[in-house]
Amino acid sequence: MSIIIFLSFIGIQILDVLIKPEIDSHRQSTPFLVILGNVQDGGSPHIGCNKSCCAALWENPNLKRKVTCLGLVDPINEQSFLFEATPDFPEQLKALQMFTPFQNENIPNGIFLTHAHIGHYTGLMYLGKEAFNSHRTTVFAMPKMQLFLEKNGPWNQLINEKNIEIQPLVNKAYFHINPLIKVKPFLVPHRDEFSETVGYQIEGPNKTALFIPDIDKWNKWEEDIIEKITLVNYAFIDGSFLESDEIKHRNISEIPHPFINETMDLFSSMPSKERNKIHFIHLNHTNAGLNKHSKQAQKIRKRGFHVAEYLKEFPL
Repeated sequence: MSIIIFLSFIGIQILDVLIKPEIDSHRQSTPFLVILGNVQDGGSPHIGCNKSCCAALWENPNLKRKVTCLGLVDPINEQSFLFEATPDFPEQLKALQMFTPFQNENIPNGIFLTHAHIGHYTGLMYLGKEAFNSHRTTVFAMPKMQLFLEKNGPWNQLINEKNIEIQPLVNKAYFHINPLIKVKPFLVPHRDEFSETVGYQIEGPNKTALFIPDIDKWNKWEEDIIEKITLVNYAFIDGSFLESDEIKHRNISEIPHPFINETMDLFSSMPSKERNKIHFIHLNHTNAGLNKHSKQAQKIRKRGFHVAEYLKEFPL
């Protein structure tokens, strides 16, 4: 066993011990979403970062710091799904399994992808023959994302070996998972080097959620984000950066995202019940909002918003 695999195994065992009692006491009897990660693609601590935001985490890792991912669990139809396949796929899969005692399979019924940036699809590698060697795991993808997987290795090997099976999605067209749950992808503006980028509207029997982990500025989108928020019960939206001066070594215009402060200002005149729906997700390692005890995180909560919390459940 290689040292990397061994350390990953140990991490999963520790994760199991730390979180299982809490999860067991909050079992849902209706379909629900669960936060399985809230960090930007590179994770936290971030490769090459020795600044204050990461330094202590190299010595004492925070097991709740996982790359952005949602779990969808339907205990009625005994199904589960992931939104995103991240570099933290093994640990997130282990966490999801603790919500799904009804499933004998170790792999969820399907994985919905948003786009071809490293934090959102590379976890598929664990489904290959070098690792889990899964059989026809359903991967939901838009046309350009599907083409990217089919035309490039090692991803096309997963298809050729029948580890995964692509289920095509269509912009703004519902995919009915089962009679209780349907999912609608929709295009959003982003840096689309290899694929389009989508968000998802996830509708359960009673409630609806919006998932937009990556987007450029809100005013670049053809849709009105304010109106979108009024039509859903939860909104897990891009909170990559807190403010414009957060990144010192790169031109922030090269990595455009809605700053959390911008988004909060945009919604400042909305009623508190609307602001309460918003959970910022996909936070960069530099984002002080990741530390719930920071004054920045406290300010977010004081203004009526939230930062997505690892393992928090949202009934649908």
